[in-house]
Amino acid sequence: MYVACVQETHWKGSGCGLFGAIGKRYKLFWMGSKAKTDGVGIFVAEKWVGSVVSVERHSERVLVLKMVLGDCLLNVFTVYAPHSEKPDEEKERFWNEVFHLVSCIPQNEMVVFAGDMNGHIGSSNVGYDGKHGGFGFGSRNADGSRILEFADGLNLIICNTLFTKQEAKLVTYVAGPVKSTVNYIVVRQDDKARVRNVKVISSEECVPKHKLLVMWFIQGGKDMWGVQMHGRR
Repeated sequence: MYVACVQETHWKGSGCGLFGAIGKRYKLFWMGSKAKTDGVGIFVAEKWVGSVVSVERHSERVLVLKMVLGDCLLNVFTVYAPHSEKPDEEKERFWNEVFHLVSCIPQNEMVVFAGDMNGHIGSSNVGYDGKHGGFGFGSRNADGSRILEFADGLNLIICNTLFTKQEAKLVTYVAGPVKSTVNYIVVRQDDKARVRNVKVISSEECVPKHKLLVMWFIQGGKDMWGVQMHGRR
């Protein structure tokens, strides 16, 4: 693993620290709130920590890490969108903020936008061909439409939808009979060719109900991979 994005950490304040055993350590950069609600973070493998250029902690819902990978500048977003019961005004503020942040990144830099986006984009790509690859899960809801509009406005592609998968490798949230996809990994259209595979590892439950979502991509001729996951303290 090179990078892992986490959300809903419930950690207080902000900071960074090393975790794991020697030889398999990762540095966590996190941002929380005074009330220990929400919270986001990014783990970086220790061997790549020296490649980190900057860390921007915008809120307990948005953190952006920039790192150098070969001749590429990679911008990794970890985001936690307001859930369905939050007011529409709060949701609009969140999506307007991340739209602005992504739009300010130069086109020659790579963007990986990952997180719990708390929306269902569904299995159909009707109305969003080129942003939704056509291999999703379930039905679209209003919050899923917000995700697709965000992708459409910035010429992004939702990587979960690019590959034909069995249901178990598409579903990121399971609670009894309820199954859904709320976690996504998104890149710019220009970087679509770098993405080798995206799938859920259904046997791995990072926290109750949430599954690991993994993306493999090519950078500098090498296969690399990152994880989108939940993580509570």
